[in-house]
Amino acid sequence: MFRKKIGIDLGTTNVLVHIPKRGIIVNEPSVVAISVHDGKILAVGHEAKEMLGRTPETIVARRPLKDGVIADYKTTEAMLRYFINKALGGVRLFRPEVMVAVPAGITSTEKRAVIDATITAGAKAAYVIKEPIVAAIGANIPIGSASGHMIIDIGGGTAEMAVISLGGIVSSASVRIGGNKLDTSIADFIRRKYGLAIGERTAEQIKIEIGSALYLEEKLKMEVRGRDMITGLPRTIIVTSDDVTDAIANELDGIIAAVREVLHATPPELSADIIEKGMVLSGGSALLRNIDQLLSQATGIATYVANDALLCVAKGTGIALENLESYKRSILATR
Repeated sequence: MFRKKIGIDLGTTNVLVHIPKRGIIVNEPSVVAISVHDGKILAVGHEAKEMLGRTPETIVARRPLKDGVIADYKTTEAMLRYFINKALGGVRLFRPEVMVAVPAGITSTEKRAVIDATITAGAKAAYVIKEPIVAAIGANIPIGSASGHMIIDIGGGTAEMAVISLGGIVSSASVRIGGNKLDTSIADFIRRKYGLAIGERTAEQIKIEIGSALYLEEKLKMEVRGRDMITGLPRTIIVTSDDVTDAIANELDGIIAAVREVLHATPPELSADIIEKGMVLSGGSALLRNIDQLLSQATGIATYVANDALLCVAKGTGIALENLESYKRSILATR
């Protein structure tokens, strides 16, 4: 009865921590600032993100996760320890059970790395569960029913899409395209078109403020500051929503291709269910303007953005932990 349970959405861009009955209590960027000289962790989360692109040579601010998987083991472990401690408070008598959501397409070695890092960070037991399953649970989709449901979870590092029936994944695809790739495409486009170099935080801000998956009737505009590629001096330009739509078109085509691939591999009975119910979008990048309409146009199937799309995976891990026995089949590995 004293057992603590924590659900973690270990995202490329953000880490969300959910404690059953208390809800989401941590939602911070997955960024760590490290001292170059001694490898000491200087800041994690919001504080570290503020340092991105602004550090002296003695400090490195980096994201330890790339495309939804661990790229830097030691830093990920330190980050997990920080977030677990923040969620539970300083003094603890019992080590928590932790469930971590991971991309459906990761390898067994990558899964093992997540479990090992979570145990080392202070968990008593660690489980990993596929992101499409928990995204569907968090989006209030009845995944246990004998009916097909399609979830598309677009996060910072990956886009996961799956058809779920009777609590399991029938067909799925995972592409390493997400919010970060969109940011990079925006920065590259502005460099090519306007000869202006901008940082990743500025690119993300452009995406959030004026980004759209389809051309808008009334264009949105934004003032953007950066470094002129020729003179090397600071310069200000005006960027429009059409620029962003052009910049991210190729990446969105990659997501559409993966959605079509999953629909092609879906049995006819479940296809009929999906046409009737539509597809559900979750994840932070599902908040991009008109991405639901773009997917509807590309597939001919109605598409809806889940309530609290950004929080679906974290909420789902919390619910799955509370009902651990029911979801045992969906859990990939444990230790």
